[in-house]
Amino acid sequence: MLSGLISATPWLTALGCLFTFVLTAVLLGGLKDKLPRDQGRKFAVEGALSQGKARGAGVVFVPVFIVMSLLLCKVTVENALYLFFILLSMLSGYLDDASEKPWNEYKKGAIDLLISGGITAVYIIYNGTTVRLALLPFAFTLPVWAFALISVALIWCSINVTNCTDGVDGLSASVVITTVLSFVLLLNKRGIREDAALSAVLFVICLLAYLLFNATPSIMLMGDAGSRAMGTFIAILALISRDPFIFLLFGIVLILDGGLGLLKLFLLRFLKIRILANTRTPLHDHVRKVLNWSNTQTVFRFTILQIIISLTVLWPSH
Repeated sequence: MLSGLISATPWLTALGCLFTFVLTAVLLGGLKDKLPRDQGRKFAVEGALSQGKARGAGVVFVPVFIVMSLLLCKVTVENALYLFFILLSMLSGYLDDASEKPWNEYKKGAIDLLISGGITAVYIIYNGTTVRLALLPFAFTLPVWAFALISVALIWCSINVTNCTDGVDGLSASVVITTVLSFVLLLNKRGIREDAALSAVLFVICLLAYLLFNATPSIMLMGDAGSRAMGTFIAILALISRDPFIFLLFGIVLILDGGLGLLKLFLLRFLKIRILANTRTPLHDHVRKVLNWSNTQTVFRFTILQIIISLTVLWPSH
């Protein structure tokens, strides 16, 4: 049973989940004309088609998720701090969405780094540094400095690869739903952190309500307000599972789609090394431009790939 603070009243939990969906959908529909407008993405495939659409929907569904998590899940200082950092990720993304001139990438990267450090500190204080390796039944304890480096890198990368995946109607939300539900199944299979499992379900419900407006052809985009919050939440789930390395499998589609572009840019800018010269990044642009996949094919095929990999990982996991 996925239950937190109100475990004695599962029907109330179920009604709360239903209310979360309805509230998110109603607020998104009612506030869409108040959101910033997308200016189009100059270098993205079909990027001009996004111009004028409502952008920054994360500023609506992320607060709904936070409020409902506080109402339905077990409230501890640790959990409240995680929600605070998710809120910070959303706010930083929304301020960028609403800005007439996009923020400098170094500024955004620095903010992500501060958020990553804060979440890492909270996790270490409340949980220590013992971790498991994906698919292996034993655990081991890392030195604090080693765990901190791994955790900060994990969170920072999760925020940014998820952000880069948000370029096709329905893609990022669909893949993230698969990733989040993979962690829900893992938490339940291992019998840990039921509070986090319920919170993850609420997050998925908010994303499903958002997909009502973002499915092809979309009328609304989540913007950095949504994508950065999603990346932050996924990284927190990876830490809470005590198996942070499993993110490499549960998030493999996000990593490949959004991460290859970041890797190409880093190597070219700082080391003058050029790789994948004939591959467009993010990969969702490559498959649409070079392989002629439609938006719908891209969403379904990327999501199916993540489902297959996650199920393969979950089946034998202890």
